[in-house]
Amino acid sequence: MQLAQAGIRALRGAFFMLALMGPGIASADGQLAGQLSDLMGQERQALSATPEARLLAVTAPSEDRLAAMGDLAYTEAFLTQLPTASGGAEWQCLTEALYFEARGESAQGLFAVAEVIMNRVDSGRFPGSVCGVIHQGTGAQYQCQFTYTCDGTPEVVHEQAAWARVGKVARLMLDGADRELTNGATYYHTTAVRPSWARSFPQTAQIGAHLFYRQT
Repeated sequence: MQLAQAGIRALRGAFFMLALMGPGIASADGQLAGQLSDLMGQERQALSATPEARLLAVTAPSEDRLAAMGDLAYTEAFLTQLPTASGGAEWQCLTEALYFEARGESAQGLFAVAEVIMNRVDSGRFPGSVCGVIHQGTGAQYQCQFTYTCDGTPEVVHEQAAWARVGKVARLMLDGADRELTNGATYYHTTAVRPSWARSFPQTAQIGAHLFYRQT
């Protein structure tokens, strides 16, 4: 892609030079035509070497990003071929939650935790935004919904590769990816603990180190 983009920039520069040369173009048109042909060949070569899914993801409008990706796959290979993700405050909040809550999980485990957050946003029983859900109760003792927001430890991202990885999951979920792993779960906990509330809700799934529950 970098080679293709460089070729496009060079082509633009060449056409700009053509405009400047005006009537004097005849004396140099043969050489310039050869240069343009070489650049276009480089661009075609770079594009042909780029995986189709990645190319579509980069060029498609944001609202068509999921369609361009084709079927969602809960695998590391799928995440790896996605372009680097970015976004606004909601993306930042969801990426942060996935990083501090589940970055050691498999791709499937990351999507499952993200599902819980998105299910809460849509449930009507929790705040209606991603940031609101994640920071609900933060600052009140024993009231925070996500432990990392009130454990007294500063939220510092030390693993950039892990941040980029979870950011891709956050982007897909915010763009409307299907939620088919946890059967509508709005709660989860790790297998290392057994909170009292877990007895009140039906368990819907176990994925990696997390158990998932749905509020009835």
